[in-house]
Formats: sequence, C-alpha cells, structure tokens
Amino acid sequence: MTRSGIGSPSGRPLSTRARALLVAALALATGIFLITVPLHREWFDLGVYRGAVTHWRSGGPLYDYVVPGTHYGFTYPPFAALCMLPMTLVGWHQAVVLSLLLNALAGAAILALTAGAAVRRQGWSRWYAFAVAGCLFALLEPVRDTISFGQVNLLLLTLVLTDARLLAAGGGRGRFAGIGIGLAAAIKLTPAVFILYLFVTRRLRAALVASAVALGATLFALWAAPGASRHYWTQAMWDTDRVGALAYVSNQSWQGVLARLADPGEPSRTAWAVGVAVLLALWAWRARQAAAAGNELAGFALTGLTACLISPVTWVHHLVWTVPALIVLADSGLLSADAELRRRRLAWAAALYVILCSSVIWLWSWDAAGADGFLGGNAYVWICLGLLLALPVRASAPADDSRRHLVAGGSATMGACAHATEYPLESRQSALPGSSTPPGSKPAPSASGE
Repeated sequence: MTRSGIGSPSGRPLSTRARALLVAALALATGIFLITVPLHREWFDLGVYRGAVTHWRSGGPLYDYVVPGTHYGFTYPPFAALCMLPMTLVGWHQAVVLSLLLNALAGAAILALTAGAAVRRQGWSRWYAFAVAGCLFALLEPVRDTISFGQVNLLLLTLVLTDARLLAAGGGRGRFAGIGIGLAAAIKLTPAVFILYLFVTRRLRAALVASAVALGATLFALWAAPGASRHYWTQAMWDTDRVGALAYVSNQSWQGVLARLADPGEPSRTAWAVGVAVLLALWAWRARQAAAAGNELAGFALTGLTACLISPVTWVHHLVWTVPALIVLADSGLLSADAELRRRRLAWAAALYVILCSSVIWLWSWDAAGADGFLGGNAYVWICLGLLLALPVRASAPADDSRRHLVAGGSATMGACAHATEYPLESRQSALPGSSTPPGSKPAPSASGE
C-alpha cells in the first residue's frame, strides 16, 4: 500500500491540500526564522574566497591576501583556488547568488542521496517528504552557517556521499567510487580522512582511486600554480594563526576543548596527540563494524564524526558532517522491531537534532570557564563523541521489508516532520540488482579556513 500522505493525528492520510498547507506553513516559518535570526554571516568566507582569487589573478601572491581590517586569508590548497577562479568573472552579488544556488543544489543532492531510498521504501509522497526534509535540513545550525558564510561544506559532503552511494550500489558503478572523495580531499584537507576509511575497511580499489585523484589534482595545481603550491605546503598549511583562535567557542573539536581549558595559555600538544590516537583507534574499530554489517552510510557517518573531532579546527559550519550520523541513528530506530528501542533511538535523534539547531554553545561565547562552560560550551563536541561511541551499526533492512516499520504511536504528521531526513543509503547487502556570532559582534572567524 502506498502511503502517499503521512497521516493525520487520527491515523488517516492527509489530503493533498492539507499536505500542501502544512508544507507552506513550515516553509514560511523556516523562512521567517532564517531571515530574522540575528546570526547571519554576511557571506564572510565567500568574500575571502573571491578576494583571494581576485588578488591572485591580478598578480598578487594567493596566500598574502587578507580581508581588510582582519588577519584572515585563504587557507585551502591551491587546487581549491583554481576551482574558485570563475568567481572573478562575476560581480559580488552574482557570486552570492551562485553560492546560494550551489548550496541549494548540494542540499537537494544530500537529501536525495540519504533520504531517497527510505522515501521509496515507506511509499511516501516524494514532493511532500522532501519539502518537509528540506525545511528541517535548513534549520540545522551547521547548514545555516555554511550557507550564510558562503562556505563549501555542503558541496564537499555531496562529493563524499556520492562515493558512499557508489560503494553501496556495487557492480559497475562501484568502479567510480573514490573520485568524489579524492576531489574533496584536494579542495580541503578534512575529507582526506575518508581515504583512510577506504583503506581501513579494505576498499582498496576505491582507496587507490581516491588517492590517485587527490594526488593528480594536487599535482595539477603544482603545475598550474607552482609558487602558490610551494607556499601552501611549506608554510601556509602549518600556520594555525591564519585560521583563527583555537579557544574560540566555534571551534568544536578535541583541540578546541583543550584550548578553552588552557586559555589564555597554549593547549598541550601531547594531550591533543594522545586524544587523536585514541579517537582514531576507536573510529577504526567502529568503522570495521559498520563495514562488516554492510552499512555503508554508518561507516561514512562515523568517519565524518571523527574528522570533526580530530581536526585542529572544526568551526560550527564544518559540523554538516554530523548529518549522516543523525540519519543513521533515526533510521536504526525506525527499523527496530522493539518498540521501546525504537522510541528511545528516535527520541535521541530528535533531541540531538534540536541541539544542533539551537546555537546553544554561544551562551558561552565570552566565557567558557567552569563546569557549565565545559559542558555547554563544548556541546557539539560531546554530540560527536557520543555518536562515535554509541551510533547503532547494523545491516540495513531489505527494501521490501522495511516498509512495515513505522513510528509507533503519536502523530503521524509529526512523525513525517521529525523523520523525513533521517534515512540512510541502502547498504551493499540490501541494494537491489542493477558559527554563530553573538548579536552585535563580528562574524565568527571561520576565515574560510579548515
């Protein structure tokens, strides 16, 4: 039976008109919030990108450019700058429109890659499910920050998730897996951890493809821009002062926790290295569990969480890498045969979603001292760590069987709103053949950085 309309509180499917009204109301509320919330970043990072490549195209050194009145400059590898050169051909307003369009397309692709299979399994109306999912997705603080900074995180996540889909599909399409990860790693260093994931889980072909693509793109940049490449790999990459203050509350990484504890002193490099080693060991164990279960998205989700934790700098907008983990958590609840376990997992997924929408860490933006600052000021770090430790890892249910799994009790309409974005890619086993700144202050020092 096709559930074209997720039901009303009485359990009866909503009419098309009722669904349209619900979507319109949700879209209006989302739009009002996004327009009026005093946390817009004014496309600060987009200005860094465009300013740096314009300066470079005019003959100036790429990594000497800084935004006037700040010390923030371009911090990505030269290949990223080559990809951004087309921005020099358009004006500022056109660049903003282009950024919005690309992020909107990337968001749609992310939802299709993660929620598409589940929408088909549940028999939901596609336009309704994706409209609700799009509104919920836009409310996440990392997504809001990525868009209003003019950042590239959603584009990188799309490239990586495309490889997850190719690996899940297997067969002929699987031979292309690794291209997206390789390109993402050449544009920004953080996605390089996904290459390590491919090696750890013995996807050797995909790992070699990703490595070759990343190396090829980097060598191309070396050929096209030898001076910029030499400066980046020998100097700029190692200069953490270019990125921003490590103790700033927007830095939701293990290094950020240590920096806030040590502030105004320097964090212990030994403590950071030991913590990273422990996190990588935990991640490798859990990633192999996901691979053994055939849950490709869970493995990618665990890797995204780890990337956020071990990176020296993880600004809030980088936390779009937590989205697949939220999806895996909610999906494990939906597919659980135990009603209590299903309720508990869905409740956790909803609670974590709300926290990631809340901008709660900014309550400690000026002072993260004390127990409350340690807990609240690092809230997103604890979410990443908790999900890395406890994210359910299981094989996805067969497509034909998973339709029967619905949320027990409550409003079905609210169930649609709470869970429309929370579905993973089908695993290889089940595939069918074939930063918010406090009001009145300057933008968070993302500096278009790591």
